[in-house]
Amino acid sequence: MRLMSKISLFISILMCSIAFAQSSSLFFQETRQLPSDLEVGGDLAGLPPESTRYIARENLLALPQVNFVAKNDTNFTAATTISGVKLEELARRLGASSAADLVVAICDDGYRANYPRAYIAAHRPVLVLNVNGKPPSGWPKDAQNHEFDMGPYMISHPNFTPSFKILSHVDEAQIPWGVVRIEFRDEKVVFGAIAPRVPHARDPHVRDGYLIARQNCFRCHNAGREGGIKSGRSWQSLAEMASKSPGAFAAYIRDPSVSNPNAHMPANPQYDGATIAALTAYFQTFSGQTKP
Repeated sequence: MRLMSKISLFISILMCSIAFAQSSSLFFQETRQLPSDLEVGGDLAGLPPESTRYIARENLLALPQVNFVAKNDTNFTAATTISGVKLEELARRLGASSAADLVVAICDDGYRANYPRAYIAAHRPVLVLNVNGKPPSGWPKDAQNHEFDMGPYMISHPNFTPSFKILSHVDEAQIPWGVVRIEFRDEKVVFGAIAPRVPHARDPHVRDGYLIARQNCFRCHNAGREGGIKSGRSWQSLAEMASKSPGAFAAYIRDPSVSNPNAHMPANPQYDGATIAALTAYFQTFSGQTKP
């Protein structure tokens, strides 16, 4: 009887696993059928590494939805009703592998927003499907210049409250619009590309700079294949500026429009001297010119 019970339990678990795999695979398309299809990739269970698949908007709408009024989302000029799918729910439903503890949202302009497990637990970000009950065609234009469509997808929060502060950098809401791809990645691999280099990697000052750059700079500046490409300026180029021209680096961080009137990067006038010094020390580790 004990053997039969074990066999029954094994069969039950196996059937549940098969059913889950089948239900997850129902979402996936191998090619894009419509512009509204969401591209997904990364570490997806049951698929080869770095596979790319697509999910139809109608399948996303069939997932459990959350509804809330976004009162402090700077993408909107007034309180806005949002509905969508939690990123953690999306990862669970799509069968993201156990190693995929980082969600990356990639936008059509090369901007990337990173959602580590700690951020997701603190802020519960949501992949937005409807705004004020309307699909992307009825969404407002971007809040900056009112020129661009914010679809096909964006990410918001029910109510964002900063969960940490490092020097004068305060935890920032990751609320990208124009999202076209979601990746489920290994946090150690992605952030490993910008981990501070030895021999100063454990310096507390350098670590502060790293944590600030990881949330702020990594969205638009790339280190090889990781990070955003919106700025067109690589991690190594920032490192060279920090090493050869610390003053120019500080000016660029505080107000990039001074050196480039066409820069899309937001200014950081709130960064005090200690914060700039930490960022400078961190980026200098990539050139080997950090001061002992």
